Amino acid sequence: MSDIEYRQEIIRIGRLLHEKSFIAANDGNISVRLDDNRLLVTPTCISKGMMNPEDLLVVDSDGCVVSGFRKVTSEIGMHLMIYRSRPDVNAIVHAHPPVATGFAAARIALDQALVSEIVLALGSVPLAQYATPGTPQLSENIEPHVRDHDAVLMANHGVVAYAHELWQAYMNMETVEHFAKIALITHQLGCAHFLPDDEVARLSAMRKKLQAQRLAAVRS
Repeated sequence: MSDIEYRQEIIRIGRLLHEKSFIAANDGNISVRLDDNRLLVTPTCISKGMMNPEDLLVVDSDGCVVSGFRKVTSEIGMHLMIYRSRPDVNAIVHAHPPVATGFAAARIALDQALVSEIVLALGSVPLAQYATPGTPQLSENIEPHVRDHDAVLMANHGVVAYAHELWQAYMNMETVEHFAKIALITHQLGCAHFLPDDEVARLSAMRKKLQAQRLAAVRS
């Protein structure tokens, strides 16, 4: 995709996040890898549901602005860390979907095998320890979870989801919130029945195979 096409897709995803109440006011941020040295990112201090393509910024591998007139998000360090840790990742979405963020605020990971489709899609969603948003400590707390997961809850903060391409990163965010809703309802019903270990192992093997196929497709 071209720079212009990526800008248009980020605008669409920002509006979807806002419409679904995954973000409010100026919350959240989105980025996509343009090449080995440049990212296209959303700026700070603007509603991600009300952006124009020219509001987006291009930054280098150190997070310095290469082009654009707005200010880069303070959480650019988190994005850069994920891209360094996961060469297969080309897009990141950070938001505050209410139910999943409720789990993050309660400091409860979404790591129970409740639904086969979610295990297949995400495996599990771990909880990173709290750190002040925009600080190096936040990236340090998330980093141990990044290699083996495609989304992470940030304690008392929100969710970061990532993938090989932009729309899959957004879909991962949707899946996290869907998972959180199911987990909450199951808790309210008080009769959760978890998938057995052998079934989780089968689903995990299927997930790894799908990931390998996607990575091969991206590299080709």
